[in-house]
Amino acid sequence: KVFHPMSERPNDQGLSRKHILKSIDASLKRLGTDYVDLYIIHRFDPETPIEETIEALDTVVRSGKARYIGASSMHSWQFMRMLSLQEQNGLAKFVSMQNHYNLVYREEEREMLPLCREMGIAVTPWSPLARGLLAGTRKDKTLRAATDQPAQLWYDDYQQEELIVEAVMQIAVKRGVPPAQVALSWLTHRPGVTSPIIGATKPHHLDDAVAGLSLKLTSEELCALEKPYRARPVAGHD
Repeated sequence: KVFHPMSERPNDQGLSRKHILKSIDASLKRLGTDYVDLYIIHRFDPETPIEETIEALDTVVRSGKARYIGASSMHSWQFMRMLSLQEQNGLAKFVSMQNHYNLVYREEEREMLPLCREMGIAVTPWSPLARGLLAGTRKDKTLRAATDQPAQLWYDDYQQEELIVEAVMQIAVKRGVPPAQVALSWLTHRPGVTSPIIGATKPHHLDDAVAGLSLKLTSEELCALEKPYRARPVAGHD
């Protein structure tokens, strides 16, 4: 990925041509490889002209340093503008969108997911378990739960979230599987979703992710999981 500051130097952040070209070289050196399969812009950069960003990304692809390029959380109008300029100018186009999407946060269903389906772009959601909330770990009062500022900012509608988590727990108990498998399985049922991005820190996290692929939920279960959701403010673009 490229966007966030790598140092305090002013040109060592954002999506300027200088930072993109410097960052891909630095990434390849750290990885010890000649190219990456997918190079993602971590966020939209309002401080840099879109034309400069997409031309620099095209340079990265044409130089063979990345096979494909992807994008991450932004407004759908921003993503569509970038896609349109790429097509108009014959530049390498984004093939994936890594966005904030899970049972607790579904605002991406309004515009971004339909856009990606229409344009044939892979959707790879981040935080599929809502920072552990949908895995039932937020109730453990762990150090991470107490200090996880993004989670406290994004998931602050406790009454609604408890209803969603309870729905996940009920199905998990009925099926005899961990709640994480239910939440991940729900994502695989969503049209356009290619693969959730999991943050595995323990072996069983990988086991749950793999098992979630084969867990097929019924239409009644899907309805029960989705029913408690209510609209909420956009979160995760910063």
